[in-house]
Amino acid sequence: MIEISNAELRVMQVLWQKQPQTANEVVASLGQDWHEKTVKTLLNRLVSKGALDFDKNGRAYLYYPLIKETEYQQQQSRTFVERIFAGRIAPLVAGFANQNKLKADDVEQLKQLIANWEQEQKND
Repeated sequence: MIEISNAELRVMQVLWQKQPQTANEVVASLGQDWHEKTVKTLLNRLVSKGALDFDKNGRAYLYYPLIKETEYQQQQSRTFVERIFAGRIAPLVAGFANQNKLKADDVEQLKQLIANWEQEQKND
């Protein structure tokens, strides 16, 4: 999978929200703290990495993502769990639970995911 830095991820998040966008639109979406030259460098890096592509529209380039946000999130989640928790989810969830970082709706979603998984296992 493509390695994306934190700054590049911010650019990707802007393009996942609305696409395609010109470099100037991405700069405007990111806000005043981002310089145009920096954003254009990040866009070019992301194109080189295969995360973005563009269409030329007159003198402007319209950038759009080649990878879906959910695919990237899933890949990064797997990598994190493999690296930090040896591929086990339970210690990750336990860590959040022990720090009272799980909300009631998080717990309900986890219960539903487990119930769905159990049902799929029975059907297989």
